[in-house]
Amino acid sequence: MSVEVQKNNPIDHYVSSAENAIRNRESNYLSELQKQAILLLQKSQFPTLKDEDWKYTNLKKLLSYQFVHSSNLEKVILPKSDIDNLKFGSFDSYLLVFVNGIFEKHLSDYSELSNKVFINTISDSFVSDNEIAKKYFSHIGANNTAFDLLNLSNFVGGLFIHIPKNVVIDKPIQILNITGNAGDISFSSSRNLIVAGENSQSTFVQKHVGIEGKIYFNNISTEIVIEQNGIVNFYNVELDNDDSFHLEKTDVYQNRDSQFHHYNFTFGGKLVRNDISTKLDAENVECTLNGLYIANDNQHIDNSTFINHAKPHSTSNQLYKGILDGKSNGVFSGKILVAKDAQLTNAYQNSNTILLSDEAKVDTRPQLEIYADDVKCTHGATVGQLDESALFYILSRGIPKDKAKSMLITAFAESVVSDLKIAELKDEINHLIFKHLNRVEIL
Repeated sequence: MSVEVQKNNPIDHYVSSAENAIRNRESNYLSELQKQAILLLQKSQFPTLKDEDWKYTNLKKLLSYQFVHSSNLEKVILPKSDIDNLKFGSFDSYLLVFVNGIFEKHLSDYSELSNKVFINTISDSFVSDNEIAKKYFSHIGANNTAFDLLNLSNFVGGLFIHIPKNVVIDKPIQILNITGNAGDISFSSSRNLIVAGENSQSTFVQKHVGIEGKIYFNNISTEIVIEQNGIVNFYNVELDNDDSFHLEKTDVYQNRDSQFHHYNFTFGGKLVRNDISTKLDAENVECTLNGLYIANDNQHIDNSTFINHAKPHSTSNQLYKGILDGKSNGVFSGKILVAKDAQLTNAYQNSNTILLSDEAKVDTRPQLEIYADDVKCTHGATVGQLDESALFYILSRGIPKDKAKSMLITAFAESVVSDLKIAELKDEINHLIFKHLNRVEIL
């Protein structure tokens, strides 16, 4: 049984777990990469409230636990029936299953897809000397914090997906991340590398769920490369256990004429931090980052986005909405950088939050950094309660108050949810909104 309260430097604990995790690496290249991450981790510190990018998120509670690397605990065995209950089953999809950061092929279902798409663990891809994996792995995102180095040094298997040129995937690829352990408090470091080839089209639905047991810490990193004229749609749905910790980073690199559409839905977790960073590194690139986060009780949800317009003639759109109840806290920090050469850039950012209780709180920090002179860039942020005049009007029509409030919540979330291209997923999200808030659902 682990000691739950961290008494020493938490960096030392994660360095030790990393050394154990990479001890049996078959790839010397990957082993050296992780050893370098360990050295950098030893010299780093976890963010504090004094760090500008983390000034609204207190990590003391997370860092007080001495989580055990999931690979050092008894392996969690799940029957196929559990997988069927945990995944999104309302729409047809290929299925890739992770349990505590380890890709489980026997629980996955992608045999039809494997004929045209390369899917393997990152570890095995390095053993087989896959040139694409070596070219892009750990090169898309910067290791800005100790959490990035923790992830890189401690990941075990990882997932590598390469979609070749001109391949159009006929149905979504669902990535099911299952985390937790009944025997001890645990942490896992999951990594994804997705390379979408020229003219390819793909849709991913990533779902995070927890299993009953002790408190856990889920640290996830995803790198995405989109080649010329490629299209990637990525839906991320976070439903971790209420007492869990979830830190996730997504780094994207876009080439000419590519499109990336990311939809982030956060419901679970005691403390959640989502970092999404995209680099539009060619002309005529399109990027959409939309999100909806729902929190109640004492939840803390922090969303941070960064869009780097490095080249001209590109467009980005951001819309993040929060619905906060109880004593919950929300954070939205969105930064748009327009480089000197990125003329004719169009960049739009909007953040809206509804506070359903007097004790809920949100901090917003929109940022524009513009070095080009021929651009259209706007940002805005609103915080308020449900529209009293609209509520009064609905009540005057004889509709009960609880149902009237649910109607206004539905209308508020609609601008994010309505953009989903999978109708069944849209219905699932609408159901989750009211289930999480314990409010009357609009049918």
